[in-house]
Amino acid sequence: MSKARINGIDINYEVHGEGEPLLLIQGLGHSSEFWFLQVPEFSKHFQTIIYNNRGIGKSDKPNETYSIAGDALDAVALLDHLRIERSHVLGVSRGGYIAQELAISHPERVRRLILMSTHYGGPEYLEATRDLWAELFDVTGLSLEEIYRKAAKYLTSEAFYTSNPDMIDRMVAIRMANPQPAYAFQHQFQGAAAFDASRRVSQIDAPTLVIAGTEDRVVPMWLSEKLASAIPEAGFVPIDGAGHLSFIEQPELINKLVTDFLED
Repeated sequence: MSKARINGIDINYEVHGEGEPLLLIQGLGHSSEFWFLQVPEFSKHFQTIIYNNRGIGKSDKPNETYSIAGDALDAVALLDHLRIERSHVLGVSRGGYIAQELAISHPERVRRLILMSTHYGGPEYLEATRDLWAELFDVTGLSLEEIYRKAAKYLTSEAFYTSNPDMIDRMVAIRMANPQPAYAFQHQFQGAAAFDASRRVSQIDAPTLVIAGTEDRVVPMWLSEKLASAIPEAGFVPIDGAGHLSFIEQPELINKLVTDFLED
């Protein structure tokens, strides 16, 4: 991976393939390595850029307040570093917040927008998922590996979790290879909890596709449907049987949906 000095920190990134740029933005607590099922396919069609947000992977992890607006500025600065004026942008979960902020605050930088397993944030989301986060954060007595394995159980559908132990092991191994400090996870979570674009998403004018798993527990599908309905002429596609990480559960379908949308 390469590094770029951005807004006072080092951001770790990779560029694969050629063509129109496509920036992929991961979610809470997940590094860019989680795009392992997307990069080989997307790089056949696009100049595919993956990077680690501040606080994760091999990017710097400053012990300070993080914000979605600040993360969006990091993304803009990375595009500047790569001399890319406009890019397609795909954000998943918390990365979907960053992608929305990019499209709202820096519309000239976004060509087409894909928002996956995400919502526009605010009190509505926090109230709808309060019990879920209480369960996820109940990790007393668990080892780090057990914490990551518990997270994987909530992030995937029950059917996928029980039927694909090798893939679950791979997901846990990625996180164990470069563990995120607890303070950095907390900063990422708090930055996401403070995000509320409910009154601004209607400003998004980039062609947009919203994708959601029907079995998503972290961002229930009805919240993603509300996001899609709030963005002018956004398309919405449910992924039957998939949980929060639909791009890992059903990569062939997700990759085709994204590629078809961007090449339309």
